[in-house]
Amino acid sequence: MTNRAHVLLWTDNTAAYLDAIKAAGLADRVAVDTLPRKEKPSADQLARTEALMAPGVPPGLLPTMPKLRWAQAMTAGVEGWLALPDLPPKLDLTCARGTHTESMPENIIASLFYVAKPLAVAAANKQAGKWVHTVAQPLTGKTLGILGLGAIGQEVARMASAFGMKVIGTKRRPEPMAHVDEMLPAERTDEVLARSDYLLLLLPATPATDNFINAERLAKMKPTAWLLNFGRGHLIKDDDLIAAVNDKKIAGAVLDVFRQEPLPAEHPFWKTDGILVLPHIGGPHPQRDRFVARLFVDNLGRFLEGAPLKEVVDRTAGY
Repeated sequence: MTNRAHVLLWTDNTAAYLDAIKAAGLADRVAVDTLPRKEKPSADQLARTEALMAPGVPPGLLPTMPKLRWAQAMTAGVEGWLALPDLPPKLDLTCARGTHTESMPENIIASLFYVAKPLAVAAANKQAGKWVHTVAQPLTGKTLGILGLGAIGQEVARMASAFGMKVIGTKRRPEPMAHVDEMLPAERTDEVLARSDYLLLLLPATPATDNFINAERLAKMKPTAWLLNFGRGHLIKDDDLIAAVNDKKIAGAVLDVFRQEPLPAEHPFWKTDGILVLPHIGGPHPQRDRFVARLFVDNLGRFLEGAPLKEVVDRTAGY
């Protein structure tokens, strides 16, 4: 037992992770503690933990874990971790990048259909007992612009291309990507704004992306264009978006993420015609713990062997 690495799973649903550890043949090499989120680690757990998996930790905790060498975040976004004033500089921090690729792309495509097809109108008319003939807008031939082309963006591009859409977008380090017609550097974001019929935000939350979509950038979009935000709420300057929609500078927006969640009842997004509020449903999946568990046990095996970890957070870049 003394030769086993001590692992703390600080989350409410641990079955998928314990099963994955066993299936990977690692159960005999680790001593695993499980802890619900509402509870705090004991002094013994803090003293012996070498690897931690958690959605986040409060300030003051990590410095009390002298043996901790690796922390696995359970989400792709790690702004909460990076905001910790006492995040140990030598701690290996990995994120769950790529674990939303089975759910979020489908939900993004559903949002495109919501905007282009009159299904919501038909549902409302059905409740009112009205037969109203409406014409669906085609997605074929339209341009989908994606800011932040990672694993999720590539899967969205694959699906969108099947509908005959042209996909363009930006990436910090541009490289050819399947199903993406044009890959541009971030410096050419304005071109994506001007050409897109639908603009999808998948950027991370960093100081450089805070209020990234503001009045100046919204003014570069087509008046017929829709904005879809499945990245982070901090990407958008709320008041500027509301003004752009009300003034018909853009057609509307579908928002799945917000600066404050749950979105306060008094927030004007709720009452702005042309803005659809989704309660952060883009990423969740009934089996998402299984997806994160696959990444976690891969990294756990690497950790035990002293090999490079996957999805290491670039603290300078912020993700």
